[in-house]
Amino acid sequence: MNHPSRVVLYTRSGCHLCEDAKALLVRHGLQVDEVDIDTDPDLVERYGLCIPVVEIEGRERFRGRVDERLLVRLLAGRGAP
Repeated sequence: MNHPSRVVLYTRSGCHLCEDAKALLVRHGLQVDEVDIDTDPDLVERYGLCIPVVEIEGRERFRGRVDERLLVRLLAGRGAP
């Protein structure tokens, strides 16, 4: 299975859903770049309370909870465009 070369997890300190999302992504063999939205006012404005946000290959794929079944499909190349 080819893994995406770039996975970004937009997060913030103390976010339990963010921790769950990261654990799930790592469990599927992905290398995750974490970005704390609280370090950038533009990101806070963009995402607010809608975190975690997972971006795969430059495309936003998940907000809030990560759907593991959809993640598996995306990694297998069968995900929705």
